[in-house]
Amino acid sequence: MAAHLITGAGSGIGAVVAERLAARGEELWLLARDARRAAELRERFPGANTLVGDLADPAKLSWAFGHQSLPVELDTLLHIAGVVELGTVGDTPVKAWQHQLNVNTVAPAELTRLVLPQLRLTRGHVLFVNSGAGLRADPTWGSYAASKFAVRALADALRGEEHANGVRVTTVYPGRTATPMQQKVHQQEGAAYDPSRWIAPESVATAILTAIDLPRDAEITEITVRPGQ
Repeated sequence: MAAHLITGAGSGIGAVVAERLAARGEELWLLARDARRAAELRERFPGANTLVGDLADPAKLSWAFGHQSLPVELDTLLHIAGVVELGTVGDTPVKAWQHQLNVNTVAPAELTRLVLPQLRLTRGHVLFVNSGAGLRADPTWGSYAASKFAVRALADALRGEEHANGVRVTTVYPGRTATPMQQKVHQQEGAAYDPSRWIAPESVATAILTAIDLPRDAEITEITVRPGQ
């Protein structure tokens, strides 16, 4: 039975991925920012294991994990959590830059570092859910895009470093997806939100599972997913 560590399992794409893996009877390790959130995840996903660690404070992840039991072996690490704050470069304060860089970039790097020994044991898989903004930065998206461009660099470097250890690395670049984050983006843009216009989270989840289920003779390094209508 494969073991999966997932961030962002509470909603959107992460929740769909967790539901599908649970339905397959696989072992789930779900990261929560605090104990209350961990209890909610265990209620939603009976039988799942939870780890508590705040992605907004990546410097404390090592300490937090030192007080918890981690999986002995890990088949996949799925970085799906993320935050977004729109704003022009001229109006975006340091706090907004730092928060997005911490959650979207630095925390995934640190979390990967902390569980790489377990992933190497299984010749496992690290998957980053990036964004179309990780390929192109439009006006008002500068700070978010910067964090996602950095995730692309993180994934590319990790892929080269861990290839000899048999660890596969995939980056998924979804376009606008009908999730609570997208609803927040529309609020920030002052635009009406119509989820039917955007990618269903189930479709992105299908792309993610395709990558991690691929036979060992191949590796999907990047997937770009765009709205089909």
